[in-house]
Amino acid sequence: MATAKKAAKKAAPAKKAAPAKKAAPAKKAAPAKKAAPAKKAAPAKKAAPAKKAAPAKKAAPKKK
Repeated sequence: MATAKKAAKKAAPAKKAAPAKKAAPAKKAAPAKKAAPAKKAAPAKKAAPAKKAAPAKKAAPKKK
């Protein structure tokens, strides 16, 4: 998970330069709680660090 967290830090600024809290609403609209399950499925707790790593990186440009 160390890599996932590091990737998450890079994914945030790369996607919109905003933290997960801002990235969620900025991406589509719902808060991290809704953004997580709406993005793929895992709970916000896991979706934030884990999803921000890879799926989030692809989800950002894809949704944008």
